[in-house]
Amino acid sequence: MRGAVLGAVLIVLYTGMMASADGITKLIAGGYAAPQLFAISALMVCAFTMAVARSGGEGGLRVRSGGVMAIRAVLTVIASLAFFQAFRLLPFADVFLFIGLIPLIAAALSGPFLKEAPRPLAWVALSVGAGGILFLMPGGVSAAQAGHAWALLAAVTGTGSMLAARYIAKQERVPLAQVFWPNLALMLAMGLALPFVWQPMSLADLGWVAAYAVFLFGARYVSAEAFRLLPAYVATPLMNLQFVWMVAIGLFAFGEVPSAGTVLGVMLVIASGFWLIFEESVARGKTARA
Repeated sequence: MRGAVLGAVLIVLYTGMMASADGITKLIAGGYAAPQLFAISALMVCAFTMAVARSGGEGGLRVRSGGVMAIRAVLTVIASLAFFQAFRLLPFADVFLFIGLIPLIAAALSGPFLKEAPRPLAWVALSVGAGGILFLMPGGVSAAQAGHAWALLAAVTGTGSMLAARYIAKQERVPLAQVFWPNLALMLAMGLALPFVWQPMSLADLGWVAAYAVFLFGARYVSAEAFRLLPAYVATPLMNLQFVWMVAIGLFAFGEVPSAGTVLGVMLVIASGFWLIFEESVARGKTARA
């Protein structure tokens, strides 16, 4: 029970930090190409991670699951680029519809890859959460275009990266390594393109990139711990709480008042997430008593 609750708290922290990072991206990305944002921020995240590891941070940077970590790193790079392209080509709401598909993709893949097939009640909760996502986009998704293909690619590869993180976390407790190696891969991949897209940055924009890196480091660290404590099909629906943070940021930072449909969708997303936590806690209690 305690582990499930702690995992849920970590996911809430993760969503808040990721929403903050998305807000910073929305603020500054218009003037810079994706490789510039990702190369600099990934470099900063790697530096943060190495500093924590040298100070005795848990797990260090070495991993036994090297092959799975390599897969996670590649998927992280692809997902980062795909999400950037999707946000560039589509309205936020359309991209968030595909983000809402991540729990269902995770549920479908958790069985064959992690041997964590959701129980029947969990499928009901997942369906409720997916229905909540639809309320967030009352206008529906526009006709298919390149942006939707990028968003779908981002959702699939992002889910794959999360499942890889869960697999590694079940084998060994190395949260710092889970942060370091994917960001190192992102820094190297984006660094190759950086000379071709570099634009001079003001100190203010550099400060925003540094803040983005801090939020990203914190989010990926706590998500690695959350995936150790919770099955992927439970953790990923809770990540839809990011919608709540985005509504709050939109309201207080950009003056965007949510519609009734958005409020209803958020309530359904929250309900499905807590339902999954309750169902997982009950199942663990039964297992402990058996």
